[in-house]
Amino acid sequence: MIDPKKIEQIATQLQSALPKGVREIGADIDKKMRAILQSQLGKLDLVNREEFDVQTQVLLRTREKLSQMEKRLAELEARLAEKGGE
Repeated sequence: MIDPKKIEQIATQLQSALPKGVREIGADIDKKMRAILQSQLGKLDLVNREEFDVQTQVLLRTREKLSQMEKRLAELEARLAEKGGE
């Protein structure tokens, strides 16, 4: 889910961009903007930063293992080719 602090930051930026007269209407617009932002961002297929970082680490470990396996396979194929040539 989206970090509520980020939604708060976006809502604050949007509110500060409004003309002064509109900004003075205040709390009602603020609540509605936050609700709309939360609703719309909730519909997006997003992950939070923590989940992204975890998946990045999993991917890095997987790549390392794949690289090790490819190296090992090449060594085994080389040995097999040597024995086949004898």
